[in-house]
Amino acid sequence: MAREPQGRFLGVPFNWRRPRRGDVGRGVWDRDDDRIITPKNYGWGYTVNFSALTRRFRRR
Repeated sequence: MAREPQGRFLGVPFNWRRPRRGDVGRGVWDRDDDRIITPKNYGWGYTVNFSALTRRFRRR
């Protein structure tokens, strides 16, 4: 699962900790997370979890 955000500013999550080796692609393709919109592993804001998105389209 993607790392939890370090904090929030104006309701938007941020994480300025250096990403670990396994975190680089985990936010955009995380098979263990069912959320489509997830907090970024590094930076400020949100990102799309394409693994969850493709699972939703395959169910239809």
